[in-house]
Order: sequence, then structure tokens, then C-alpha cells
Amino acid sequence: MTISILAFDEKTGAYGGAAMTGSLCVGGWVLRGDAESGLSASQGSLPSTMWGTDVLTLMRGGTSAAVAVAQITSADTGRAERQLAALDPKGQTGHFTGANSIAVADARTARHVVVTGNLLASQTVLDACLHGFLTAKGLLDSRLLAALDAANSAGGDSRGVLSSALLMVSQTQPPMSLRIDYSETPLADLRALHRRATTGHYGDWVTHVPTPDDPHRSAPFIAANGPVTPR
Repeated sequence: MTISILAFDEKTGAYGGAAMTGSLCVGGWVLRGDAESGLSASQGSLPSTMWGTDVLTLMRGGTSAAVAVAQITSADTGRAERQLAALDPKGQTGHFTGANSIAVADARTARHVVVTGNLLASQTVLDACLHGFLTAKGLLDSRLLAALDAANSAGGDSRGVLSSALLMVSQTQPPMSLRIDYSETPLADLRALHRRATTGHYGDWVTHVPTPDDPHRSAPFIAANGPVTPR
């Protein structure tokens, strides 16, 4: 099973994507994006990483997500084996599921959010993922993690889940790309990594690095226990 969710938060201007799969390295295969282009999720039995980057290029140039997805997928003679979702900088969504996608394969959408999945236990997994996101509380990243948990609780896949990922991009924050490439407990590990990345010493340090809307930010960060170690 691979299931992904892409979403835009109007209140904060943040874009986020999350994914999990019963195979390895879901973050590297599926999720791509930046605050100027939007986000993409390219997956399937024979996923195309080019789909993921090419749809971002079109959206960065002003093409809507739906049109960009149609253009990219229609040009590929192998599209029947693949699946693609996109979220453009305006929060609009687009998606495609190839005819040979391993059942259950489908998509769900709501305002500023798109869920896509293949090799699912049932259609209920898609519904649960979307519902879990829409009803969760907190910031966008926490809601995306809740969506993965809900999808997994709804049945997931007989293979289990071996990898998970979270990608956050924004004009006002540095990007956050968290990946659990292989684990027997990837969702719990992703939550633990997210907690470490957003709290404590590391979470404080991140607020001092450059962002798209403040590319020259350079105020020195002095931690409670002394200067931060250069990266």
C-alpha cells in the first residue's frame, strides 16, 4: 500500500504532504515540493520521479494543478502503471490514477487537500485518511500525521507499513523533510522524529535560519548551553 496526502493551510500559508507505504523509502520516491511550486505525490506500481518534478515545474509557471497533472500524465505511454497527485500554490488540487493501478486504487479530495492511494485494503482507507485530516486539531503537520494514523487504523495493507514521510514547505519557515525509510514502526518513529525536529534545541535553532521571505536571516543563535555547533 502507498497512501499520500497533500494539503494547504490558508491560515498559515503552509503546504504539507505525508505518505506511508509497505515498501522502502516512501519519502524519496513520492513527495516533492517547495513554497513557490506547490507539492506533488508520484506513486504507483512503477512510479515516475519525473512526474513529481515535472508537475512542479508547470505549477511554478502558473499552470493549475489539474491541468498540470493532465499534461504530465497524458504524455507518458506508461501512465497506466502510475498515480499522481498535485497541489498548486493556490491550494488547488489535481490527481490521476492509472488504469493498471493495483486495487484498491483511487483518490479523495476536499478544499485544499487531496488523498491518493493504491494497493489499499479498501476504499475506506482513503475515506479515513481524509476524515482524519479534516477532523484533526492543531497545526498542519500534526493534522497530516493524524491522517496517516487514521488511514492505517482503517485497514492499511496486509504487507504492513515499512516507511513513512512528512514534507512541510512555507514562505515563512524553512523546509522540513522527515523520512523513516525502513522500520517495523514507521508511523511511531515519524512522530518521534517530528517531535525532535519541532521542539527543544533543534526546534529553537530552526527559527534562525533563512526562509523564502527572509533569505538573508542571520541573527546568531546562542543556545542555553552555549553556541550551536555549525552544520
